[in-house]
Amino acid sequence: MKPIVSVRDLTVSFHGERAVHAVNGVSLDVMPGEVLGLLGESGSGKSVTLRALMRLLPKKRTRIGGSIEVAGQDVLAMRDDQLSNMRGKVVSMIFQEPALALDPVYTIGEQIAESVVRHEGKSMKEGKERALEMLERVRIPSAKRRLDAYPHEMSGGMRQRAMIALALACKPKILLADEPTTALDATVQIQILLLLRELQAEMDMSVIFVTHDLGVAVEICDRVAVMYAGEVAETGTLAQLVRDPRHPYAQGLLSSTVLGATRGEKLTTIPGAPPSLSTPPQACSFEPRCRFAVASCAAKRPPAVALGERRAARCIHAERTADEKIATLEAETA
Repeated sequence: MKPIVSVRDLTVSFHGERAVHAVNGVSLDVMPGEVLGLLGESGSGKSVTLRALMRLLPKKRTRIGGSIEVAGQDVLAMRDDQLSNMRGKVVSMIFQEPALALDPVYTIGEQIAESVVRHEGKSMKEGKERALEMLERVRIPSAKRRLDAYPHEMSGGMRQRAMIALALACKPKILLADEPTTALDATVQIQILLLLRELQAEMDMSVIFVTHDLGVAVEICDRVAVMYAGEVAETGTLAQLVRDPRHPYAQGLLSSTVLGATRGEKLTTIPGAPPSLSTPPQACSFEPRCRFAVASCAAKRPPAVALGERRAARCIHAERTADEKIATLEAETA
């Protein structure tokens, strides 16, 4: 089966008073109907990678390299009119803060209907009918009345549901979700995650879901790509990451959550801080914070080591399990 999204050696840099290399050599594949999570701490390049897939980054002072293929189309070679036709119809996006993404001067119904009119050539009346259908599908109470509501008249959870309705109105093949539950309370968060998973299965969409929360990833993702300092540190299924992380950063992320901590013990933290993206390291980007680092880690950038079908980790110790690495470390320090 051919991937519906294929990214190879993606680089994104922003050039102002000094260059910031936000993404450095990212390669990803997303299969039809698959939910891929981009997981990592703030500043790891997750959102920039997501926006690059739709070329939503500012044109001035932004340089994008590598290749991006979405639904068989070369995104980096597209003209502006081709991009406009693709956005919303082939690939759509849910933003982190719907209050900023939704237009405050148009009603929810008008905004959803406009997308249907633009991409499907429907009349405004037909667009409004689709808008009502979508608001009902995302379970907004009193959906007919909400058609005439403005974004500021809705709660955060209702705005996020309206944003999902807008994103899915034209039945896209691919949905990009940029931390869509971060600003919501825990109860609403799980409702939105369950809704997204249900709609994804119903519409057979591929989804790329950005999050820094491993607990959120567990609820919705099939596979994950752990990002650190603009690179993909490890890829694999969610079960593989939780049971047997191979990159020290992925291991540290897991140990800092209740999913990876031993009952009764304190959660652990990763010492230090990520490297500056204005001067990215030429060797392993995690080496200064890694307790398993050896001399060669500071000498050159490690390659991604294949660990089986669609699983890899960018670490010279990748073929050793977390327990094996800990045992070796304890033996060396004994």
